Amino acid sequence: MRVLVVEDERRLAGIVKRGLLEEGYSVDAAYDGEEAQYMAESVPYDLMILDVMLPRKDGIAVCRELRAKDMNVPILMLTARDSVEDRVKGLDSGADDYLVKPFAFSELLARVRALLRREALPRTPKLRVGDLVMDTQTREVWRGQRKIELTTKEHSILEYFMRHPNVVITRTMIEENAWDYEFDAMSNIIDVYIRRLRSKIDEEGKESLIQTVRGAGYRLKAS
Repeated sequence: MRVLVVEDERRLAGIVKRGLLEEGYSVDAAYDGEEAQYMAESVPYDLMILDVMLPRKDGIAVCRELRAKDMNVPILMLTARDSVEDRVKGLDSGADDYLVKPFAFSELLARVRALLRREALPRTPKLRVGDLVMDTQTREVWRGQRKIELTTKEHSILEYFMRHPNVVITRTMIEENAWDYEFDAMSNIIDVYIRRLRSKIDEEGKESLIQTVRGAGYRLKAS
């Protein structure tokens, strides 16, 4: 899941970004309204956390313009203003939810999860591809009776594959869903992670679950 955090207070933006990265999200940050709008129109984000008070263009204007262009990315709006009138103004601009500063990160995380669930319904927390099982809530992964330990990034990539079994997944698709805006597309890091996943989820004597599709990308084979 790729999230855009828009907050001109760089310390707060850094805290939110770091917290979301630890939860397995891919996160970009923008620090003014114009930069935020450009990024939102250039990258297919799954969710946007948007501060109201921004330099160059405020969050209300950014939200309105994105909605006017039929962009339906879920938007969680942040503001220091807690009056009913301010909340109504934010929601009327097209925001999906509203969180008042200061806030607990646990609450922000819960609202992020709720918006992503709402956007992706129906979505089961348990994924199965053959005898490979992933519980997206507990983050546990099993191959048959064998529990598999994955890093956060490995889990994110495997979840994307498991949500699209038998579909050819290109490197660009993996980049957009597992890495941030600063990812170096010329590196071989994706191939490295695919090799790591294969070494963990494959079983000796059996065909690899993640198949290479020459000239295209990879595919998670579902029996």
